[in-house]
Amino acid sequence: MGKIAIITGIAGQDGSYLAELLLKKNYKIYGICKKSKKINFRNIEKIKKKIFIKKIDINNFSNIKELIKKVRPNEFYHLAAQSFINYKFEDEFFRLNPNINGTHYILSAIKKFSPKTKFYYAASSELFGNAKSLPQHENTHFNPRSAYGVSKVAGYYLTKNYREAYKLFACSGILFNHESPRRNINFVSRKITKNLSLIVKGKIKKIILGNINSKRDWGHAKDYVYAMWKILQSKKPQDFVIGTGKVHSVRDFLHLAFKRANLDYKKYIKIDKRLFRPNDDIILKANFNKAKRILNWKPKISFKSLVNEMVDYDLNN
Repeated sequence: MGKIAIITGIAGQDGSYLAELLLKKNYKIYGICKKSKKINFRNIEKIKKKIFIKKIDINNFSNIKELIKKVRPNEFYHLAAQSFINYKFEDEFFRLNPNINGTHYILSAIKKFSPKTKFYYAASSELFGNAKSLPQHENTHFNPRSAYGVSKVAGYYLTKNYREAYKLFACSGILFNHESPRRNINFVSRKITKNLSLIVKGKIKKIILGNINSKRDWGHAKDYVYAMWKILQSKKPQDFVIGTGKVHSVRDFLHLAFKRANLDYKKYIKIDKRLFRPNDDIILKANFNKAKRILNWKPKISFKSLVNEMVDYDLNN
């Protein structure tokens, strides 16, 4: 019999790719999603019948405790979070509480009822925020600049403390930006490819964007969920930076996306300075040497291939 895994955020981009990977490896999967009638299962439609879906509020300790106590999974992947990044700290309590409390409840339940469970925490390059050094690695000083980043730092240290104080196999993956056709349209990459498809189909004429000179270390979610799995297969629990080590601007993304559709992006975009973010000039770039050395991991899908795949998906759907 294969291993048992629990994945929070199962219906999201990362959760769906991770579930597909684990199913291929003969895992039995319990997928947690929030209690809501509006959940879109599009990303897991093809595999939904192979997964045990549990609608649980991870901010409810009793619910989380009962599931962990009953299932006692080999691995627990905590991917769910309030992920929209607002650098103005508006509505910060809404953003902070689910990210911090949910992580704490899960770790506490594992410690109490399933201490042999290996725990993965989805940290983020937002931990580094306005980093003082480039590129960023596991020992780079954290300097978050958003409520989301602050909450992710808290989750990172909760994970580290449970590992050190209670000897749990608890790890964090500090993941840089990763995209795919399953990315939410709120993120600039998918906003571009989705709206490009609408332009091609004659439904809109322009895409309204903020600072297109803003740069990102962009990878493919498929590569990154493989890294998550590899982290929990390592000999000892530790944290890893996961990224590509290459940065591209939003302008670069636009150029490749519109080129795929045989269009010149300059004719179809409108810049709105109200969409500029105060930290758009920050450059986050991953140094993933530790993952390369210990996990034998490196990204396989190029930036160009990622953009082309996203454009093709939106043009055909």
